[in-house]
Amino acid sequence: MTIHIRVRLFAVQRELAGTREVRLELPDGSDVEAAWTTLVGAHPVLAPGRASVRFARNGDYAEATTRLAEGDELAMIPPVSGGAAPTPTPTETTPTEPTPTPTEPAKADGSRRILELREAPFGTAILGELADRLARAEDGAVVGFLGRTRSTPGTPAPGQETEAARHAGRAVQALDYEAHDTLALAVLDAIADEVRDRFGVERLAIVHRTGEVPLGEPSIAVAAAAPHRDAAFAAARYAIDETKARAPIWKAERFADGHVWIGHQARTAADPIQEDR
Repeated sequence: MTIHIRVRLFAVQRELAGTREVRLELPDGSDVEAAWTTLVGAHPVLAPGRASVRFARNGDYAEATTRLAEGDELAMIPPVSGGAAPTPTPTETTPTEPTPTPTEPAKADGSRRILELREAPFGTAILGELADRLARAEDGAVVGFLGRTRSTPGTPAPGQETEAARHAGRAVQALDYEAHDTLALAVLDAIADEVRDRFGVERLAIVHRTGEVPLGEPSIAVAAAAPHRDAAFAAARYAIDETKARAPIWKAERFADGHVWIGHQARTAADPIQEDR
């Protein structure tokens, strides 16, 4: 007996294979690793990436030993945009006039989370928008973070070192973001759960751009509202760090004559060290 699965490819893997999707026929009882081996048989150019790839089965991170079933979707997750890179410290924000955007209403217990992937650009005013949408009367602190496209390059993803060396000394002109939307939003929701459980902060926003983000424009906004600033700062810091390390969102730095994928192998679970920060 055999099973048929759908394999999705992203970022550098998509470019190397020249396709976003591959249909595979596998023996019944095959696991994720067997699917990878079969995929590499059809696209040998992907083989060197095995050490840094993660997997997601039907929208959830999965181990290589996870068994597959008929009709499964298997996503190959190359290094994600942030990984272990250093993260800036969030700053407190002053609310400004918000831009109307649909959102989940506040729950009876006062909790609220805004988790979005946006293709449309947003500016620095988004922190004011998020502050106004999150905060309640008893909140004495709203802490926000903005990530912007900078001209200096970051750490190339594994396998991108040669291409990065070709652009050494050149300025980044823009960033291109790609996401596994379903899994990315699920990861952001899990991060919001952890923020609630670890820091007692129940009002959190994480908004990430997709597509092209020109030089100097924001690519991610994080905001946390809480009665006291210590909890809000800790929540915002945790949210940005974990988003960059875990969400299946990929970043390519674009130069005048090419691009380089940036990042590290995705982490599939919370970082226990972060709890003590």
